Amino acid sequence: MTTCVTHIGGPTALLEVDGWRLLTDPTFDPPGPPVQLRLGSSSRKLTGPAVAATDLGPVDAVLLSHDHHGDNLDSAGRALLPAAGAVLTTMAGTRRLGGNARGLQPWATTQLEAPGRPTIQITATPCRHGPPLSRPITGEVVGFALGWKGQAHGTLWITADTVLYDGVRQVADRLQVDTALLHLGCVRFPVTGPVRYSMTARGPSSCAGWSAPAPSSPSTTRAGPTSAKDALPSNRNSSTRQPTSASTSNGYPSAPASPSPGKHTSLGPGARCQNA
Repeated sequence: MTTCVTHIGGPTALLEVDGWRLLTDPTFDPPGPPVQLRLGSSSRKLTGPAVAATDLGPVDAVLLSHDHHGDNLDSAGRALLPAAGAVLTTMAGTRRLGGNARGLQPWATTQLEAPGRPTIQITATPCRHGPPLSRPITGEVVGFALGWKGQAHGTLWITADTVLYDGVRQVADRLQVDTALLHLGCVRFPVTGPVRYSMTARGPSSCAGWSAPAPSSPSTTRAGPTSAKDALPSNRNSSTRQPTSASTSNGYPSAPASPSPGKHTSLGPGARCQNA
């Protein structure tokens, strides 16, 4: 089974799993004026998507971490939602979006099923998009852990926009994570000074189960997380493929690294994406 990740830009990635085509946080607007958020803060898009919405092809499901920030769901991305088979998002997002949206509380599960394809179980994972007590301002956010028959080493986890807190640490305690798409970047805004609204590159490494082991032979090395807010993949079982980041002598990334937008990243031993 081949799993491919195509980084389109920002938090947007296309996941292709044995016939399934899943899209994270659709953002397809061109660069333009700042997107207004809350408390007078804003986000400016500097680079357009590596794949145009018109070239994307069919989407079976959208994994939408939150619908209320324009840098996670913009106008062009919103226009794609009705054509998707399902939109998985927060409970609050479901009420706002209606239609084909399904709301998930943290640790709730749902399934994607279709003839001739593996059933994918999706577990919503906790997020907090800011400091303690900030949820009434920043709103609900949810991550996603994907599992299906044939996964050799664990789930594929999309952290979504979150700081490192106990809810995120629970993921490492409750799930065996093989590959993670990490939304990093240490987002801050002038109005709130040093307060962070997303993880730093060091954050995931402090989770139980994500710390680097003692040096081992190349055949048993398991690489830990690498990536950033730009939905960057990190495969913990990269001994039989080229890792997506620079590696130290024990196989662990020496620094976060990003696959080039528009390029395919193959996950799994010996896997190759079409046109990779």
